[in-house]
Amino acid sequence: MKMFLVFAYFSMVFTSNAQDCKNYYFLQNNKVVEMTIYDKKGDVTGKLVYTVSEVKNSGNTTAANVQSQMFDKKGKSIAKGNSVMKCSGGVMMIDMKMMIPQAQLEPYSHATVKAEDVYMEYPVNMNKGEPLKDGNLTMDIDNNGLKQSLTMTVSNRKVEDKEKISTPAGTWDCYRISYMSKMSIKMMGVGVPINMEGTEWYAPGFGVVKTQSKYGATEITGIK
Repeated sequence: MKMFLVFAYFSMVFTSNAQDCKNYYFLQNNKVVEMTIYDKKGDVTGKLVYTVSEVKNSGNTTAANVQSQMFDKKGKSIAKGNSVMKCSGGVMMIDMKMMIPQAQLEPYSHATVKAEDVYMEYPVNMNKGEPLKDGNLTMDIDNNGLKQSLTMTVSNRKVEDKEKISTPAGTWDCYRISYMSKMSIKMMGVGVPINMEGTEWYAPGFGVVKTQSKYGATEITGIK
């Protein structure tokens, strides 16, 4: 009887983890996710469109290629990027490059960028007041021969509460997560740091559906 209960427990855990990975929108092949960008006044300034491809499963890990394209408020494409997203054992791992404010990346849309894959982790289960792991990212940029480096640290991540969030794309039960972000773009060793306090709303097994800071906000407005 005990062996049966142990087997049943691990079967439920495995099934839950698999479902978490399966439902995550960045891990569904050919999924297209549209995120609208707003300035601090609430006006639309552009959109980010993510397209998922090459979803692969290996053991308890699912990974996918995610192409991103940024459009201005008139619909003109102004930047493109590529990321790899993962889910392992139900733990979501978001490429930190996706957390860089797009306005900071726009000037480098035609530059050569090199960076190791660094992931921000989102555990399967979270509790109010729980701290989450920090993240550190470094990018080397060659902008037509002009060498620069971008560093970004996301720290003091904390689960503040659970909230129901609605956007034009749907309604989710989310964890509200606060964090501190510090970013610096250096040229010839000199850079000015940009410090920011941010909030994001994360739906377990689905992904981040909304973000907000003093500079503006983003939210999912379409899923295909």
